[in-house]
Amino acid sequence: MRILLALVLMLGSAAQAQDVETLADIRQDLSVLSVELRKLKQELNTTGASEVAVGGSTLDRINVIESELQRITAKTEELEYRIGRVVEDGTNRIGDLTFRLCELEAECDIAELGSAPPLGGDAVPAPAPAAPAPQASTDALPVEGELAVSEEADFRAAQDALELGDYQGAAQLFAQFRESYPMGPLEPAALVGEGRALEGLEDTREAARRYLDAYSNFPDARVAPEALWRLGEMLGALGSVTEACVALGEVGARYPDSDYVARARSSWQALGCE
Repeated sequence: MRILLALVLMLGSAAQAQDVETLADIRQDLSVLSVELRKLKQELNTTGASEVAVGGSTLDRINVIESELQRITAKTEELEYRIGRVVEDGTNRIGDLTFRLCELEAECDIAELGSAPPLGGDAVPAPAPAAPAPQASTDALPVEGELAVSEEADFRAAQDALELGDYQGAAQLFAQFRESYPMGPLEPAALVGEGRALEGLEDTREAARRYLDAYSNFPDARVAPEALWRLGEMLGALGSVTEACVALGEVGARYPDSDYVARARSSWQALGCE
């Protein structure tokens, strides 16, 4: 009890004296609090030989054992509760002291402090739940249904290269993807991605071929409207204006609800289609 009273008084005085503390004072508070908490937790350890005497008949011994078990359990729970409350309060106060110490040090970054460890020793971590088996997510991917983890990862790698402007790398990655997963659910999207990469490399003819393959082989794919619009754009760039106008006009006719209808109409007007 004297240790507990001293600790409570110490914790209270630390908060009251914060205006006049030096860095050394705060560090000393941290050290003393840690030592006192460790002493307090030692109350849970045994102090020597047991004074429990079990004798008499079997029924008497059972009654004595049950009574002692109840007493010991109650005492242990009381000590654990007391120590837990002191540790919690002390830990919170240590965190406050550490925060104030960091404010006084020029090179200390408060954002990197993290949570203060429990006083008197590290807390026993709760068992981590078993990690679920990895499943591929199709969020933001132009495909319905689930994919293999490696398939999604390879596609996203190619997609990331494309978004970063690494057209050469993206073209190679999309081509490798189609070789690794031929006619898979992401085949039409990979064709469009490869076409965009080739377009970035100014290889207009090959880009048009990828868009044509994506549209003609997968007319019901989610990327089909985009492929048809981009095909019209490439045909126009190659000087095949008549064919380009036909392709651009088909976007609205075949996919009236697509977001690419407006883009196709804009491209159609830019080419002077009638």
